Amino acid sequence: QVQLVESGGGLVQPGGSLRLSCAASGIIFSSNAIAMYWYRQAPGKQRESVADITSGGSAHYADFVKGRFTISRNNAQNTVYLQMNDLHPDDTAVYSCNVLARIGPVPATYWGRGTQVTVSS
Repeated sequence: QVQLVESGGGLVQPGGSLRLSCAASGIIFSSNAIAMYWYRQAPGKQRESVADITSGGSAHYADFVKGRFTISRNNAQNTVYLQMNDLHPDDTAVYSCNVLARIGPVPATYWGRGTQVTVSS
């Protein structure tokens, strides 16, 4: 059974930093994972993509986080990270990780439950 567990969220002041982690079980990143994603959803807003990283290591970012956020992964620990610097109040949201993996005959996506990030003074 695949499980994704996010951690690292919390309350931070504007300009501060947080590092989110998404630990996966039931998936072997080096063998099964095709791409890993971070999404976020603020109250009253639609979920939006924040960043993704492919199995080959190519990273992509939404324009609103470019230069501030960095996605990375550790295959040995089956964990994907999101380093968030210079946080703004409008970065406040629930951040969730998503993994596209090929475990069965066809690729499937898996979601974590999310971690709350609140940016406020």
